Amino acid sequence: MQQPKHLRAKPLDDEMHAYNTKDLERLFGLPASAVRSLTRAGHVSPVKRGGRLHYSFQDLLMLRTAGALRSANISAQRINRTLRTLRANLPAGANRRSITALGNQIAVREGRLIWESDSGQYVLALDLGDEKGGLHVISRPVAPPATTETSADELYARALALEDTDPNGARAGYEASLAADPRHLEARINLGRLLHIEGRLAEAEQVYRGAHQPEPLLMFNLAVLLEDLDRESDAIVAYREALALDPQLADAHFNLALLYDRARNPKASLRHLLAYRRMIDQQGT
Repeated sequence: MQQPKHLRAKPLDDEMHAYNTKDLERLFGLPASAVRSLTRAGHVSPVKRGGRLHYSFQDLLMLRTAGALRSANISAQRINRTLRTLRANLPAGANRRSITALGNQIAVREGRLIWESDSGQYVLALDLGDEKGGLHVISRPVAPPATTETSADELYARALALEDTDPNGARAGYEASLAADPRHLEARINLGRLLHIEGRLAEAEQVYRGAHQPEPLLMFNLAVLLEDLDRESDAIVAYREALALDPQLADAHFNLALLYDRARNPKASLRHLLAYRRMIDQQGT
């Protein structure tokens, strides 16, 4: 039955929201089949907790965008291309972006700027003026100048987008994010995970232990790392701390059951195995 014990990545946004298929259809006009297609394509990445699917803010932005573009009769191929572009360029301020259809073109509104999703070129648009609610034309603006300092959140978002295609670039991006802000927890978790995958275990442990505050996902990944270093008693401590922070970490219960079994503590092993099975049953898997 030996399974769990996997490393976990930190998504772009930690806040998750539970929605069922009826909720999503009511909110975004997307039938269940369309949501499944978006999930298979990697545009949304819901997490199952307590038998319900939870979506991040970025997932909801993708769903809202897909629903709006479907309503504008944009082709599925162009919707997919737009979602890939939008997802790859999501910074921390993603909530300030919106999607609009300009004829048969798809454009992204970012504050008072509007750019074509296909070309990235800024376009002419109508906007509601600030004075007396009048409608006026915004001439094509010059792209905002690049700042000399990129925020830790932006560096993190870029690194996350590189993970599948350029792991080394992703690792460098997470390191840059931490250099900009050593308290950036998400960058620390994902950097530690990449170092672990590369076999650089001592460096990964140093990254995890450099966190300014404990976090369940970080402690879970640290525990997996300690297991791989054959430091099982330390791993038990880390798994227990992860569960103290988040009692719903089912895989931590499973891994603890195995560790306690090897430590010849059958009572503790059974307790965690039963907790794992109870959570899996509740999730309907």
